Amino acid sequence: MTTRAESNWERLVSAALLREELRGSSHDQESFELDTTSAVPPSLVQESNIEAILQAADVVQADDPNVSRILCEYAYSLAQNLDPNSEGRGVLQFKTGLKSVIKQKLSKKEGDKIDRSLDIALLQDFYAYYREKHRIDDLEEQMKQWKESRELSSESTDFELRMEKLRRVLSTLRVLKDVLEALTASASLEKAAATGIPEKLKKVMESDAAKVDEFKAYNILPLEAPAVAEDIMFFPEVKAALSALKFSADLPQLPEDFPKSRYRPLDLFDLLHFIFGFQVDNVSNQREHLLLLLANTQARLNVLQDTETQLDEATINRLSERILQNYSRWCAYLRIPSVFSRAITRQRKMLLMALFLLIWGESANLRFLPECLCYIFHHMVDDLYNILLGQVAQRAKTCSEHVECSFLQNVVTPIYGVITAEAAKNKNGKASHAAWRNYDDLNEFFWSKSCFQLHWPWRTDAPFFLPPSTKRRLAKSDASQSHLIGNRRYGGKTLFVEHRTFFHMFHSFHRLWLFFLLMLQGLTTIAFCRDLHLGNIKKVLSVAPTFLLLNFLQSLLDVMLMFGAYSSTPWNFIARVFIRLFWFGSFTGVLTFLYVKALQEHSQSISNSPFLKLYILILGIYVALQLFVSLLRHIPPFRRLIENAEDWRLVRWLKWAYEEHYYVGRGLYESSLDYLRYLLFWLLVLGAKFSFSYLLMIKPLVEPTRTIIHLKIPRYSWHDFFSKNNHNALTLVSLWAPVVMIYFLDAQVWYTVASALVGGLSGARARLGEIRSLSMLRKRFRSFPKAFVTTLLVKTPLPRTVPPASKDTVDAAKFAPFWNELISNLREEDFISNRERDLLFMPTDIGKVDLVQWPLFLLASKIYLAIDIAVEHEGSQNEMWERILKEDYMSCAVAEIYYSIESILKALVNDEARAWLRSIFIDITKSIEEDSFIVHFNLKKLFSILTSMTTLTGLLIHDETPERSKSVVKVLDDLYEVIMQDFLSSDLREKFESWAVLQNAKYQGRLFRHLSWPQEGEERDRVKRLHYLISIRESAANIPRNLEARRRLEFFTNSLFMKMPNPPLVRKMLSFSVFTPYYSEDVLYSKEQLRDENEDGITILFYLQKIFPDEWKNFLERISLTEAELERQLQQKSIDLLELRLWASYRGQTLARTVRGMMYYRKALLLQSFLDRTDRGDLEEGYIRGSSVQGNQRSKGDRALADLKFTYVVTCQIYGQQKQKRDPRAADINFLLQKNEALRVAYIDIVERLKEGKLYKEFYSKLIKADASGNDQEIYTIKLPGDPKIGEGKPENQNHAIIFTRGDALQTIDMNQDNYFEEAFKMRNLLEEFGENHGLRPPTVLGVRENVFTGSVSSLAWFMSNQETSFVTLGQRVLAHPLKIRMHYGHPDVFDRIFHLTRGGISKASRVINISEDIYAGFNSTLRQGNVTHHEYIQVGKGRDVGLNQIALFEAKVSSGNGEQMLSRDVYRLGQRLDFIRMLSFFYTSVGYYICTMMTVLTVYVFLYGRAYLALSGVEAILIDKAKLQRNSALLAAINTQFLFQIGIFTAVPMIMGFMLEQGVLKAIANFIIMQLQLASVFFTFSLGTKTHYFGRTLLHGGAKYRATGRGFVVRHISFAENYRLYSRSHFVKGLEVAMLLIVYLSYGSSSNGLSYILLTFSSWFLAISWIFAPYIFNPSGFEWQKMVEDFDDWTNWLLYKGGVSVKSEESWEAWWDEEQEHIHSLRGRLLETILSVRFFIFQYGIVYHLKAAGGHTSLTVYGISWLAFLGVIFVFKIFTMDQKATTNIQLFLRLLQGLAFMFIVGGLIAAVAATSLTTGDVFASVLALIPTGWGLLSIAIAWRPMIEFIGLWKSVRAMARLYDAAMGMIVFAPLAFLSWFPFVSTFQTRLVFNQAFSRGLEISLILAGNRPNTST
Repeated sequence: MTTRAESNWERLVSAALLREELRGSSHDQESFELDTTSAVPPSLVQESNIEAILQAADVVQADDPNVSRILCEYAYSLAQNLDPNSEGRGVLQFKTGLKSVIKQKLSKKEGDKIDRSLDIALLQDFYAYYREKHRIDDLEEQMKQWKESRELSSESTDFELRMEKLRRVLSTLRVLKDVLEALTASASLEKAAATGIPEKLKKVMESDAAKVDEFKAYNILPLEAPAVAEDIMFFPEVKAALSALKFSADLPQLPEDFPKSRYRPLDLFDLLHFIFGFQVDNVSNQREHLLLLLANTQARLNVLQDTETQLDEATINRLSERILQNYSRWCAYLRIPSVFSRAITRQRKMLLMALFLLIWGESANLRFLPECLCYIFHHMVDDLYNILLGQVAQRAKTCSEHVECSFLQNVVTPIYGVITAEAAKNKNGKASHAAWRNYDDLNEFFWSKSCFQLHWPWRTDAPFFLPPSTKRRLAKSDASQSHLIGNRRYGGKTLFVEHRTFFHMFHSFHRLWLFFLLMLQGLTTIAFCRDLHLGNIKKVLSVAPTFLLLNFLQSLLDVMLMFGAYSSTPWNFIARVFIRLFWFGSFTGVLTFLYVKALQEHSQSISNSPFLKLYILILGIYVALQLFVSLLRHIPPFRRLIENAEDWRLVRWLKWAYEEHYYVGRGLYESSLDYLRYLLFWLLVLGAKFSFSYLLMIKPLVEPTRTIIHLKIPRYSWHDFFSKNNHNALTLVSLWAPVVMIYFLDAQVWYTVASALVGGLSGARARLGEIRSLSMLRKRFRSFPKAFVTTLLVKTPLPRTVPPASKDTVDAAKFAPFWNELISNLREEDFISNRERDLLFMPTDIGKVDLVQWPLFLLASKIYLAIDIAVEHEGSQNEMWERILKEDYMSCAVAEIYYSIESILKALVNDEARAWLRSIFIDITKSIEEDSFIVHFNLKKLFSILTSMTTLTGLLIHDETPERSKSVVKVLDDLYEVIMQDFLSSDLREKFESWAVLQNAKYQGRLFRHLSWPQEGEERDRVKRLHYLISIRESAANIPRNLEARRRLEFFTNSLFMKMPNPPLVRKMLSFSVFTPYYSEDVLYSKEQLRDENEDGITILFYLQKIFPDEWKNFLERISLTEAELERQLQQKSIDLLELRLWASYRGQTLARTVRGMMYYRKALLLQSFLDRTDRGDLEEGYIRGSSVQGNQRSKGDRALADLKFTYVVTCQIYGQQKQKRDPRAADINFLLQKNEALRVAYIDIVERLKEGKLYKEFYSKLIKADASGNDQEIYTIKLPGDPKIGEGKPENQNHAIIFTRGDALQTIDMNQDNYFEEAFKMRNLLEEFGENHGLRPPTVLGVRENVFTGSVSSLAWFMSNQETSFVTLGQRVLAHPLKIRMHYGHPDVFDRIFHLTRGGISKASRVINISEDIYAGFNSTLRQGNVTHHEYIQVGKGRDVGLNQIALFEAKVSSGNGEQMLSRDVYRLGQRLDFIRMLSFFYTSVGYYICTMMTVLTVYVFLYGRAYLALSGVEAILIDKAKLQRNSALLAAINTQFLFQIGIFTAVPMIMGFMLEQGVLKAIANFIIMQLQLASVFFTFSLGTKTHYFGRTLLHGGAKYRATGRGFVVRHISFAENYRLYSRSHFVKGLEVAMLLIVYLSYGSSSNGLSYILLTFSSWFLAISWIFAPYIFNPSGFEWQKMVEDFDDWTNWLLYKGGVSVKSEESWEAWWDEEQEHIHSLRGRLLETILSVRFFIFQYGIVYHLKAAGGHTSLTVYGISWLAFLGVIFVFKIFTMDQKATTNIQLFLRLLQGLAFMFIVGGLIAAVAATSLTTGDVFASVLALIPTGWGLLSIAIAWRPMIEFIGLWKSVRAMARLYDAAMGMIVFAPLAFLSWFPFVSTFQTRLVFNQAFSRGLEISLILAGNRPNTST
């Protein structure tokens, strides 16, 4: 049952939604006016109250159309005066529309002419009438009485509605007053005298207008809205916080003219507002922000009593320390005195916190520069302290006297101007990162004392503030001005330059590569050393020069990669770079010289080797020094000593020498125990890796290598250039290169295996997967109440009146309300039916019996099984009862039914019948106690008794009628006869027959005459439950049936037994916000979206009906309609359309789904607050007896407490523009605001203003909510310095709105996520993790588990879901513990809000480099000594991409983002500053994963090109012959070894482990087998190519960008052309290249026969086929013949269509081809592309020498002739592709020439084959040779496009490229077309792709065919 408050609210929302529906369909006058009102241009809204006037006109239209007309005319005149030329955006349209409305009003006015001279009098009369009509005085009196009483829990919504009505009426009266005064003032003197406003009316108007301000919009605390009665203002902690902010007498006094609030006393924020010129709404926003932080901090430390109004000192100290911690560290780093170095009082701390928050709240984009904010704060505190010394408050130096927004204009805007100027150099992401300063560069400028030379206020003539072009002019033409800032010129990159180069892979992780290279060198040296002697020891010692050489290369890279930052980098950084270069260069030279000299010594004794002794001595000293410093840095006592000895010069020098010193990245160490854990983990990984590498890769190649080195190659098959006198170096490279590549990448494989094992053990230890099926849930249900109370409820002692034996009953009573709320939510979400809900409910009223009443789904049919046992049993009573106890819940069912029958029958009957029943039950109880029940009662008649009781309860559950009463009496009579005659033994029967009173009543027919019918409520509910218990005969073992409902219940109940912190009272819990960025995605599915068909004839609604059939059935049951009735109502545009839209939207990836899920936090808090109160109250009377939870959880006090603890802000960036354009999504967002009273929406409002004849845009951050009437209500409006979107869109969107969030914690939620009520209940447990021990530092980010809810649609969705689930569970589990290197990967992570808002925010926003913005939050947190944890007892839903194209785009986005991360300073600093072991973990779980993925693919190329070299050069044949002759099995094995193994199998290990842990071993094995049968390996191999392509291309050329994947339902056929466009360059070209290499090796390799070739090349063929055909294998209807025909037509049309201006790539091959070349735009990129394209010429060079026509010659002439042949082919191609427009006048000649050329080619080939040694095989071989050559030339031509265009060959290149794409397309298309001839292939493919859906019984064939359900029935 819902409360009155809920009903009123839902009714209000429904009415508002109906209005929105009608607004879109109606075209009458009122609708037009509403649209006009909502379309007021922002420029007019900011300057006037036109919007309010038009709203008032709409309101009074029904009362007096003439008054409405007056208001509209006045609004029009205002608009005309403000913008007479209609220059503002939308002004002209608005005026035109408003004029049209006025004309309509005039046309409807009766009479000939309107006398406007009467308008003033008319307004005066209407004012009095309107005021009287709405009884303003009475309403005010009611509000006053209600506020004073504060007893609003039962009528809170009525109060809110009446208050809203009063506000609206007063607002309308205020508009009437303003218009009346304006018209009166503009009238002539005569008219004014005649129609002046009477004094009495004027006083009333002034009084009414003043009252409007009492209803000022507020966010959480109504500080300036005294008319609003909010319980939150009466909390002691809130009152104490308000008291702490009060303006005291010892502060400088504010001027008399300072505007003071009428409803709030002066406070510290007013003082800071006056001094520094902050914006009014910024002050209001941060005032509430600080008040809530103080109140929540106080409540957490100590809950104040009602009489206490003073904050604890610890509260202020703790909060100020948290807010100003980064500032204090910044001061300590720069060695400057902080504000805390002075005497600081309680009030000063409050002022400092307020000042910092005000700076932060108005800093806009500067919030990404946390140390810049520290600089600003530092100077403003100095100003503040100086002003506080005076008696009268003065304005600060940065505050202009009469300028609004002084702080914004004078402090923020100059820095913002620098940011925008630098961002402009970015050229929309195309410019090099080294060419402009990003956010990090500007922030890091404030990491040195040089920043203080900018002075305060800003010296805007400093080079730091000059735009880039001005800086260059200053540097070149007027360098003398550099003395302005300490003889240094700033403006370049700071401390780091993001050069685009692969060298970053080594530069950032040089310790890793150095370690692996040294180990490779050492292992190889040991493998080649057969015994131990001095010579071999010298070889092993060669690792030292290598070590130094690699360090020298690192130092050289330091110097090279710093180019672009030298001018702005402090001298000590530059000096360190060059000193290290000189040191390692010199030391490398000296040590290498000594080592070479030592090698030249032939002595066999060290004593006789002076150079060797000196070498070892120097090396020993160096190693000892390195070990000493390393121990100092890693042993905790010494490390702490060094950290505390920062002032020692020696310590500072050592730190400077051994590590780069930045503000961030200091102290990145963990506790000794944590260090030991991840050290052991990596010892296991590295031990396995090096053992495998040495024993199976390196050692087997030793003997073959020796053989090849000494092998003489008599003759090569081609003209050899390189292999003479170099010991067959190329052959050795071909042999060793794959081994070396695998050596460097296989650590990723071993890490994967180890993490799976450790993660599995860790998950098992955490008790994950203990409840993984419905049967397990049923068996353990008895333990849930106790686990729930222990885990999720606050521990409170039981009252003394509750006996210890009743604890289980009390626990169940506490558990039942929550469980029922959970089940109710499942029903509301349509996961279960009404019947399932009833079976799952758990009664909260236990009556007078100390008995737990379990849900019916546990007890259903148990009574009949018990009776069967009793009837069939032949032993004793105890044995029978033991059999019943063995069956789950059977004894519970028997006991409950027994006591329920007793209770209900006794309550039903009276007098003699009640006495008889009492005696019967006494006898039963006595016989049970005496073990004689079987003797005294006939158990075979229990069925008859149960049948009678079923009939009886079936009657009693309805209301009483005469007919039912007669039936009940008849049933009772029958029951009496059964009991007396059949059930009782003869002794008992005789006993009752001797009762004269009983027999008389029976014979007289009055035994059951007087019945007490069960009343509606608890009595009726008990009867209903008994009826269900005894009437349900079938088992409820499969309840609930819905798989998602099962999963949720299983996970939640399992989590009750997992370790989590104990929850505090809601009053004492941490407060938190949820934050969701939104741009323009779907909010709610519209009617058109649901019903519009796609190209396959499928609608979203039809799709959802088939994908979620059980939920659709439950939905229809909930709204009490059949499908046909719903369809008819939809045609009539009924309100049920809204319910349908919501149902569909909650199953998509929509904002509505996300908002609903996140608002469960508030719902959970309301219930928890109620439970907290009941625990503290009378437990027995107030709770066990079933007091209504829902009747109390919407009380004002609970709602106020929920508001104090929870805030939800959705930042809808363009909501203002959407409203202006009347976008339906704006109306949908408005609906969400109405439906969720606690929801807030932030957006960027753009206002165009006319200044000096020019239009300027102004940008504002706005926060709105919905008022009780459904209108948007602006809470805060904060002006921004300019367009906030300078960098990446999403982080900038988050940044502008983060100032409106509240609380200690912040959960970031993306808009494709969901939440669940039962998980929201665990949020306060999770927040307690911030105070738990998680290592050396407290957590700053809490990782949260995700559940991917899109995995059941198709096989691809299942693969992606499994992969993602494995990553966000097992993977994150291991990263957090034991590796201590988890970053921020998942959006549901919970941030320490204060920690991050003072350190740059929750993401980074620099353009392109921060394209993966979220991951940088984890980087930043770790670098700033944060701690990221992971917790799996709570989960949040997450949607993922379900189609192959969506998945590919997502992986392209992530891979490109990782490519940019590789260049970033964050990754570099983590790679340098983490200890070596954590650095390994970081590398292999971030960018290293993509590096290893790329290396895996490169290994394929290295292996195949090496094989091609051996085959084409003829070396392989010689080696095989040599091995066979010498019987050298090692050499033969080395040649035939397949070095490439399927890395995908190993990466699937975590997935399998996750299955085993959470689903069981058998199911895990079954799932893995099913995945392989569904070609999961093909999918993951294809994904390998996607990641490699985009990661590598980003490192080479850049081009990373946001790729919209779309979050819709993608089960449709993708056209061949669309797949070709997406995968041609990333997969098809590379797949065909691999295939050609394999064909070459098959044709010319010596071992290329039979099984040997298959084993050698199987995985390579698998990779090539996967890359080429996977998009079509996983394409729905990919092998349907009709689709194939349509695809071919579409592809040919696209291929042949000419491009042009504004032609999209989807329409034309030429447009697509041009887009594919955009990433090549730099000289470096062109050179790299040219170098990479050279590999394609190897084919021609190798193959031509194998032609029969070559006759075995190996001279260069053969190769030269092949080029002549190729040029001939190009010439012929040119003839056949000449432009028809250019050859219009020679068409006949051209056709003749083409015919002759064709005949010449055909004839020439035939003649050559017949008359020369040229064979047909040579012709095909020539084609195989020349195709790669052509592609190589084409690639080079594309790279040098400007040059090719200049010489006029671009059209020919384009024609050649079109031919290649046509040929590639045909190669891919032909097998598909062939297979589509066979219908069974299409059927098999459908089953393959949609197996998951088939397993759920879904009608996929109907979905693919687009058929409609029959709704005519």
